[in-house]
Amino acid sequence: DIVVELIGGTRDAFDIVAAALRAHKPVVTGNKALLAERGIELFSLSREHDTPIHFEAAVAGGIPIIKTVQESFIGNRIHSMTGIINGTSNYILERMTTAGLDFQAALSEAQQLGYAEADPALDVNGWDAAHKAILLATLAYGFPIDPTRVHVAGIEQVRPIDIEFATRLGYVVKLLAVIREQPDGAVELRLQPSFIAKSHILASVHGVFNAVAVHGDAAGESLFYGRGAGQDPTASSVVADLVEAARSLRLPEGHRGFLPYRENGRLLPVEDTETAYYVRFDVTDRPGVIAEIARVLAEAGIGISGTHSPVNPESPDADFVDMVFLLHTCRFGRLQETLSEIEKLDCVNSSPVVFRIEKL
Repeated sequence: DIVVELIGGTRDAFDIVAAALRAHKPVVTGNKALLAERGIELFSLSREHDTPIHFEAAVAGGIPIIKTVQESFIGNRIHSMTGIINGTSNYILERMTTAGLDFQAALSEAQQLGYAEADPALDVNGWDAAHKAILLATLAYGFPIDPTRVHVAGIEQVRPIDIEFATRLGYVVKLLAVIREQPDGAVELRLQPSFIAKSHILASVHGVFNAVAVHGDAAGESLFYGRGAGQDPTASSVVADLVEAARSLRLPEGHRGFLPYRENGRLLPVEDTETAYYVRFDVTDRPGVIAEIARVLAEAGIGISGTHSPVNPESPDADFVDMVFLLHTCRFGRLQETLSEIEKLDCVNSSPVVFRIEKL
């Protein structure tokens, strides 16, 4: 009577789910990639055949965030959702912070403990969390979202120097999903490593836990926290959906799953998003480097709030060093254009590494 799809992937799983919907059999799935990448087709089939798709397990493991947004917040206009929705990345960043591990060592530890897959690409490159963020944004704002238009950056380039610098400034580094409605109705949706203040409640999300902060116009601020992965939390959500699907079969009104309720919506281009930034440059150590970089930034109208060049005590006379700039709030597009110009300087040896400094 009901089809439960937990095989993962987007090809065979799509065929199974599509066939089930055409046969008028409700579907329960935990497949975030399937719904994020091919949800437009599947939700269309769901509408056409009046048959629901339930997908609580696809986002944040055992946290009932899907039902909450879909049902409990139905009387709200959701202004924003921000969250930590990948436990593997959160664990890696925390071990880099608390144990002083580098990225590879923290990743290896996560794999040994079973928190990361043998192929951890989707976790560390940000796309696991991005798929979840796309689903949350679709729920909140009611229109299908093209994944190719979503800005995603992972944690592969995070180094101990970044963690150390964040700590010194009163921040922690988190892989943060930001979903925010703009005054003109456009939706800001992005996923990237970010500096967030230690005083913010999301800074206290440790280990493999997930948390999503939801701001509704009527309910105000709410926080949902719990285990975001693992067989038991995921199973909890799957069984809850299975019971809901079974109940819906008995109801004369039928369909109780999610359907997009707006045909059109607009994502804010990532180039138009604005935050302050932490930028790390790999530079040749010679006089005038700071002045050269600062000149390009000044010509672009981007303000500098601080600079720092940490000395490695093991090799104080090294020819190549890391140079950190803290930049005032500006458009991300302007920053990208300016960094492209800076990258052409003889003193800059590789592409700059950028972290957003978030105001939450």
